[in-house]
Amino acid sequence: MDVFELILILHIVAGTVCLITGAVSALVRKRKGWHTVFGEIYHAGYIVIFLSSISMAIMHWSESAYLFYIAIFSYAMALYGYTAKKSRRVDWLGRHIGGMLGSYIGVVTAVLVVNGHSIPGLNYLPILIFWFLPTIVGTPIIMMVGKKYRRVRKA
Repeated sequence: MDVFELILILHIVAGTVCLITGAVSALVRKRKGWHTVFGEIYHAGYIVIFLSSISMAIMHWSESAYLFYIAIFSYAMALYGYTAKKSRRVDWLGRHIGGMLGSYIGVVTAVLVVNGHSIPGLNYLPILIFWFLPTIVGTPIIMMVGKKYRRVRKA
């Protein structure tokens, strides 16, 4: 097993951790406790995804240069959401929701782009669908959740 394969395994494990902890964090009650624990694990996993993506893109630059830029953008969303919560500046909650759910869209997109061709029922769809479907579905969800928590805060 070479270094690239080891990094890829680490990347897949971190991606799986992010898929699970991101979903759990989104579904549990929003307060200190499980939401915070799973959110911290999600962010740590995303750091591993980011570093492994950057490493693999550099190692296979001619085939994967675009992944370098996607990794930067996706982690920037996660970091934006994570630091918004930590700073608690004006509209921190909206920034936290947008950044964290936006980064989750990145993880889901990556999983679909890489694995969509082998998922029964999805394998007949063109690859371009996998690139855009998570954003098309996720953006209205981000807007609805943001509106829900904005309304709760003002009440």
